[in-house]
Amino acid sequence: MEERADELQQAFLTFSREKLKDEYWPRICACIESLTEEQIWWRPNETSNSIGNLLLHLNGNMRQWIVAPLGGVANTRNRDAEFAERRHLDTATLRSALDETLEEFDRILARLTAADLLKTYTIQRYEGITALAAIYHVVEHFGMHTGQILYITKAMTGNDLGFYRQLSGWGPVASSH
Repeated sequence: MEERADELQQAFLTFSREKLKDEYWPRICACIESLTEEQIWWRPNETSNSIGNLLLHLNGNMRQWIVAPLGGVANTRNRDAEFAERRHLDTATLRSALDETLEEFDRILARLTAADLLKTYTIQRYEGITALAAIYHVVEHFGMHTGQILYITKAMTGNDLGFYRQLSGWGPVASSH
């Protein structure tokens, strides 16, 4: 039974790591590379976020939900500032910061055991959050905002991003990188 729990734990952690690093993040990077700084900070209205704000937000969320509690570092997140930012911060810097956070996320998940997944934390004022729930939250949250970034990019450029061409017989399988 313990062996089965270890297999399940490993499958969940591998899936979570691959989803972020090998699917969502490369797609976001492809979008960033196809846009200008001005486009990255464009917003349709004041109640919507720019891609730049979403990059800040994804970084803050991962640091608060995974890096701080599971990595044992202080949480210094200012969530409101992620959405309030209106300066056109350098995209390369935003990308580098999120890339570093993804590397930290990956290192933390690489060392977790099945028992670690059941440890509980207080995160963002929510008590009793298991590491498993925190990881699931981050992957789901990252996926949701990845979809927003893809949509904004497609709306701005009018281009098919090509991530699913292999499903429609449009040509060779698109690389996820």
